[in-house]
Amino acid sequence: MSGEGSAPGTSPRAPRPATQKTSGTVSKKGDRGAKEKPATVTPQVGEEEPKNPEEYQCTGSLETDFAELCKRSGYTDFPKVVTRPRPHPNFVPSTSLSEKPTLDDQRLSGSCSLNSVESKYVYFRPTVQVELDSEDKSVKEIYIRGWKVEERILSIFSKCLPPLSQLQAINLWKVGLTEKTLDTFIALLPLCSPTLRKVSLEANPLPEQPYHKLMTLDSSVVHLSLRNNNIDDRGAQLLGRALSTLHSCNRTLVSLNLGFNHIGDEGAGHIANGLRLNRSLLWLSLAHNRIQDQGALKLAEVLRPFELEHREVVERRRLLLAKGAQERSRSPSRSRHGDSKTDREKNQLTGLSSLTLDKTEKMPAVKATKGLGKKKEKLGEVVKKEEKLGSGPSPIQGTPKKEDPAKAGKGKVTIPEQKVTKGKGPKTGSKEKRNTLLDAEQLVAEATELLSPLLEPVEHRDGKVFMAGNKVLLYLNLVRNRITEVGLEGFLASVQCQARLLKSKGASKGPVGLLRLCLAKNLFSLPCPAYTTIQELLLPRDPLSKAKAREEEATAPPT
Repeated sequence: MSGEGSAPGTSPRAPRPATQKTSGTVSKKGDRGAKEKPATVTPQVGEEEPKNPEEYQCTGSLETDFAELCKRSGYTDFPKVVTRPRPHPNFVPSTSLSEKPTLDDQRLSGSCSLNSVESKYVYFRPTVQVELDSEDKSVKEIYIRGWKVEERILSIFSKCLPPLSQLQAINLWKVGLTEKTLDTFIALLPLCSPTLRKVSLEANPLPEQPYHKLMTLDSSVVHLSLRNNNIDDRGAQLLGRALSTLHSCNRTLVSLNLGFNHIGDEGAGHIANGLRLNRSLLWLSLAHNRIQDQGALKLAEVLRPFELEHREVVERRRLLLAKGAQERSRSPSRSRHGDSKTDREKNQLTGLSSLTLDKTEKMPAVKATKGLGKKKEKLGEVVKKEEKLGSGPSPIQGTPKKEDPAKAGKGKVTIPEQKVTKGKGPKTGSKEKRNTLLDAEQLVAEATELLSPLLEPVEHRDGKVFMAGNKVLLYLNLVRNRITEVGLEGFLASVQCQARLLKSKGASKGPVGLLRLCLAKNLFSLPCPAYTTIQELLLPRDPLSKAKAREEEATAPPT
């Protein structure tokens, strides 16, 4: 009984492959079992695959949507969406650092299992960090750091990011972007909410350096950070062209961070060329690069009045001619319509007045004359009726004038009086309409002038054309480059020129020039007279120093 009981108990547990190798039939069954094992696994994968990601309707919750779309795309282990960690307000680094080693030593001494190590380094697992709004808990910013973002992940983001109505920024740090994934990411941006204005792609070096694609004319990116991407002079040339060229310029980008790259003098010259006709960039950082005096002088030259090149002068003349032709094509057409309208009104008024004059002055003539006078009167009435219909000059209009010159003289005297009383109303109204239309055209012309910096006021000196420098740029950071006293002299001349223009303009509206210029930690020794003068000129205009002075005044004890 015991042997019979043990036999059925052992057979369902395991087929024991060691004993089945002797028989060929059993080996075939083993092969069948091996072939059937994936069939038992495929239903689980098959259960995920039929769930097409395209059929999923996103709910607006990034955590739920991202997890569900990853499962439907075949991911078994995918990053989780977590809230971005923030330091506690009462965090004290010294005490925490002194306590942490002892706690870690205790944990490691107690247990060195794989689970404890994984739990200790859970911070380094791939995650999608989000920053939530304090009120409605909606996603404001997304941070992805230190793990490779593939094409499939970006396709998932293209479905779950558009429903986020309050998304403002996307930060990708060291995510292993390629040219293909960069193009996919750029195509994703227009699908997102219009509130998305900030994009940060840091520590993602690419061989072709196609970062200028984020600065196209139809791009909605307002703040762009490209730090630590190994951008050299060739990449700076592409970025300078994206800022502005002779025929186009970027009008949406406000801040550009190019710190911690490999930009030299040639690249700084390309950036300076982009700033010549750009009137939207307010904040530019070129810190921690390789810019020397030649590049610094090119950047400083753009900040004060500079001479236009030949091709810029030609383009300026072309724009002025096009603008003049536009104005001439608008004004004569409007005046012709207005004059024809008033002429019609004059014809109608003259026809009415001549009819009344003929009726009043021909009554005694009818009594005195005979049938011949009546016939002439009838002919005159027919002529006046034709004039009343506004049919223009008729071949018999001259007969009444030759017939009675006295009446024609009286008509000339009385018609201007009727113009004053009756005809002046519509005439003044048409003049007012013309004035309002001309005012509107002037406003449109002013707007078009602002669109093209080449139409700004210029100064002619010694046969050369000089344009006012870029006074829109407010912040320029050149910390930790290779600038000496020679480059400082160029920036000093630009800052002094902007200060003189600001004093001459007074408190008028418009751009005022640099408010903050960071030149510390370059190759000049302190104290440096040029550097000190620059700081003194910019100190009253620096908004940060003003805010700091106000805080000091507010916290100062009363005397």
